[in-house]
Amino acid sequence: MKMYDIIQKKRDKCKLSKEEIEYFVNGYVKDEIPDYQSSALLMAIYLNGMTDDEITNLTMAMANSGEMLDLSGIEGKKVDKHSTGGVGDKTTLIVAPIVASVGCKVAKMSGRGLGFTGGTTDKLESIEGYQVELPRKDFINQVNQIGISVISQSENLAPADKKIYKLRDVTATIESIPLIASSIMSKKIASGADYIVLDVKTGEGAFMKTFDRAKELANKLVNIGNLAGKKTVALITNMNIPLGYEVGNSLEVKEAIKVLNGEGPTDLTNICIELATCMVMLCKNIDKSKAEELVKESISNGSAFNKFKELVEYQHGNVSWIENPDLFPKAKYNIEVSSNTSGYIYKMNAEKIGKISCSLGSGRERKEDKIDYSAGITLLKKTGDFVNKGDVLAILHTNLEDSIDVAKEKYLEALEISDLKPEKEKLVYDIVM
Repeated sequence: MKMYDIIQKKRDKCKLSKEEIEYFVNGYVKDEIPDYQSSALLMAIYLNGMTDDEITNLTMAMANSGEMLDLSGIEGKKVDKHSTGGVGDKTTLIVAPIVASVGCKVAKMSGRGLGFTGGTTDKLESIEGYQVELPRKDFINQVNQIGISVISQSENLAPADKKIYKLRDVTATIESIPLIASSIMSKKIASGADYIVLDVKTGEGAFMKTFDRAKELANKLVNIGNLAGKKTVALITNMNIPLGYEVGNSLEVKEAIKVLNGEGPTDLTNICIELATCMVMLCKNIDKSKAEELVKESISNGSAFNKFKELVEYQHGNVSWIENPDLFPKAKYNIEVSSNTSGYIYKMNAEKIGKISCSLGSGRERKEDKIDYSAGITLLKKTGDFVNKGDVLAILHTNLEDSIDVAKEKYLEALEISDLKPEKEKLVYDIVM
């Protein structure tokens, strides 16, 4: 088998065999296939696409390139959830405890963030003492004992994905749906869960800017999961507007605590209920209405919040911070951004708002950058709200004094204020099963 022939075959729009795909993935991971040939194949895939069988074979080859997490030591069915990422997306912090509190097993490995704000792991690390790295035995034991553990993703999980992604990043092949889908699902399949729920975000603050592209990706993800023997559901959700009112690591943890106590913002609460309902529906094999009833009850009776406290305690976090969120450290500067005109907030550019939060210290532009857990933005007004000139739109939290003036200016630029009131947008556009 020769790499030249594989490149030529995909260039000519032919279907690659399982063996050819495995030859490429294994050879590239072992440095037996050079970047220039791998780049050529990635571009051929970008231009000509892949069938569902090809994508599944690519996904499995990438998943099998490293450690395949064995969760057989955990009693019962395991369910996982993944989001394609967005601004203010703290859903895992809420959904995982809800699902565990009704008897499902959540053995979750989450990544760190690169960009707008931190990932789930970074948010959890904003809690004093929380340990995101656990020995595998302790991870399994904890899930058996309390039904949940959320730790950092193993470096050995799908190493082919990491290497191929770096090459995609410099060869203009990032946007390929077959490559995006295999990247996401290789890590999910390697993580060992029985069921997978995906939150595919679309809009200004998402990777998939249009609904059609998000729907195409969701269909591919669900097909891959099902072909790989993992029952998979995908929700296509709105990311034109930041989720909730807090953007930034400890700010988002505090907002998650509000939702778990039944006091959170409506949009965030409703998205979390939808995601958790799908997870419970799969895990317990019950209808959606019954699953939703269990989810809502877990919030109203306090069991979801207590499960979150239990998670934090088991992973050595300071539970008093969860019981009293005012204990989280605050940024030195907390600056109001006021409206310079009156009208309805017609549109918010969620991506720009995420980048502003990053500039205040809440995210990473490079892997080695340090995150300021207290940095971020509190939104006081969102799309559809009427504001008068001089009303406070948001509060910027930062320890970087030099970033404040530019951030205030850019925040105002990220909003479109109009005499017209915008139509209310949907939170969930579609569910793909």
